[in-house]
Amino acid sequence: MTTYQGDRRAAPPGRRSRWFLAGGLVAGSLVAGAAGLAGVAAVAADRVAPTAADAPSMALRADDQSGERQAVEDRDQAREERRGGKPEGHPGRRGQGQRPEVAVPCDSAKLISALVRANADGGADLRLASKCTYELTHAFQQPDDYDGGIRDAREAADSAENPGDAEAPPRDPRHDRAGLPVIYHPIAIRGEGATIVRDVHAEAFRFFTVRDGGELTLSDVLLRNGLSAAEGGSIHVVHGASAVVERTTIVGSTSLSAEGGGGGIFNDGHLVVSGSTFVDNHAAGTAGKGGGLLNGGVMSLQTSQFRSNSAVAYGGGLANYRGAAEVRSSTFAHNNAAQGGGVASFSARTRVADTKVVGNTAQTGGGIANSDALIFLRGLEVRDNTATGNGGGISTFQGLLPLDDSVVSGNTARGSGGGIHAQKSNLLVRRSEVERNHAVGAKSTGGGIFATLGQVSLYSSRVAGNVATVKPGGLFADKARVKVDDETDIIDNEPTNCEGSRVPVANCFR
Repeated sequence: MTTYQGDRRAAPPGRRSRWFLAGGLVAGSLVAGAAGLAGVAAVAADRVAPTAADAPSMALRADDQSGERQAVEDRDQAREERRGGKPEGHPGRRGQGQRPEVAVPCDSAKLISALVRANADGGADLRLASKCTYELTHAFQQPDDYDGGIRDAREAADSAENPGDAEAPPRDPRHDRAGLPVIYHPIAIRGEGATIVRDVHAEAFRFFTVRDGGELTLSDVLLRNGLSAAEGGSIHVVHGASAVVERTTIVGSTSLSAEGGGGGIFNDGHLVVSGSTFVDNHAAGTAGKGGGLLNGGVMSLQTSQFRSNSAVAYGGGLANYRGAAEVRSSTFAHNNAAQGGGVASFSARTRVADTKVVGNTAQTGGGIANSDALIFLRGLEVRDNTATGNGGGISTFQGLLPLDDSVVSGNTARGSGGGIHAQKSNLLVRRSEVERNHAVGAKSTGGGIFATLGQVSLYSSRVAGNVATVKPGGLFADKARVKVDDETDIIDNEPTNCEGSRVPVANCFR
C-alpha cells in the first residue's frame, strides 16, 4: 500500500472554474428569489476587479515603444502558462489548460499512486481504463491535516449559530476515512465507464474526500458499496471545497453518521451534479438525512435520477439542510424516509423545477417535506406518493411554499391532506392541479388540501376528484386565511368540496 508523506506543493493560481461560478449562480438565484434584486447586486459586488498588473498589453499608451509592448505581452503569456492555460488564440481543452491527460492502468494501486502524484503536482487530469473495476480493500493511510483551520473555524461558527450543535460529541478522525487520497487540488477523473468499488469485507471508508481548496471533477464512473462511519458514503465535499459530478452512478453506498448522512454524497461546499444516478443508497444513522444526497452547502443538480434510496430521518432521495439547492429536470422515485420520502428541505432554501416526484413513501410528506424553510416548486409532477401520516404528496411546516404550473395527483395520506398538508405555512398554488388524491384514515379530512394556522392562496388552479373520509374532500382550512380567486375550480370532491371547513372558502360550493 502506497503512503505519501511528501511535500504538498500549492496549486498554481488560476481562473475560477465553471463549477465555482455555477455554485455562485445557484446561491444568487435563490437569494434573488427570496429578496429581490438586492441579492443579485450583492453577488455582483463580490466580484474582484482586475488589477493594473493583470491588464492586457493593449491598455498601454499609444506612444509606448514596441519593445515595452512586447515585454508586457511576454510577461502575460508567461503568467498564463504558469497558470496551466494557453495564450489567447490557442485555447486548450475546457477547464484543462495545457495539462496532458494521464492514463491510469486497470490497477487500484496505480490509481492511488496517480492521485498522490496529482496532489504533489498541484492537480492533474486522469483517465481511467475503460470498463475497468478498481477494487479497494483498505482505507488509504494519510493524515488529513491540510485544512488550515478552516474546518475548526467552521464548526466553531456553527456551534455559535446553533448552540445545540456544541453538545454533539467531537468527531473521531478514524470515522472519516477514504479509500483514495484526499483531493487537495484541481483533479479531474474521466471514468470511461470504469467502476470503483469497496470490497465487501473491507473496513468502512468512502471513496473521495475533497478537502478545503480541493476541486474534483468526476465523470463517467460508477461508485459502488461505499461505507462511511461519518458523512458521505461515497463522496464528502467539505466546506471550502468544490466538486462536479457528471454522468456518474452511485449505488449501494451508506452513511452511518448519527446526525449527518448523505448515503451517496454529502456536500458542505460547492457541488454541481448532472446526468447522474443515485440508487439504493442509505443514510442509516440514528437521525440520518439524505439517503442519496445531503446538501449543507451550495448545490446545483440537473437531469439526474434518485431511485430506491432511504433515510432514517428525512430526505430519502435528497435532503437540503441549512443549504441552498437548485434542482432541475430530475426524477425521485421509490425513495423512503420518515419525512420527505423523495425530497426534504429543512432550514434551507430550495428550488425544484421540471421534476418528477413519484411513488415515494414517508410518515410525513410522502413525496416532499418542507420545514422551517423556503421551497419553490415549478413544473412538478407529484404523483402516487404515500404518507402514513399527513401530506401524501407534499407537507410543509412553518415554511413558504409556492407551487406553480404543477400537478399533484394520485397521492394518499392515512392522516390528513391527501395531496398537500400545510401547517403554520404560506402555501401559494398557482396554475396547478390537485386531483384524485386520497385521505383514507378513519378521521382523515382534506383529501386535496389541508391547511391550518397559516395562509393558503389558490390562483387559476383546479382542486378536483379528491376524496376524504371526513368532509370536506376538496379543501379544509382551520385557523388559516384562505384566498381562492374566481379562476379556480374546486369541484367533484367527496364527500364535499369545502363544506365542513372551519373557515369559509370563497368561490367554493358544497
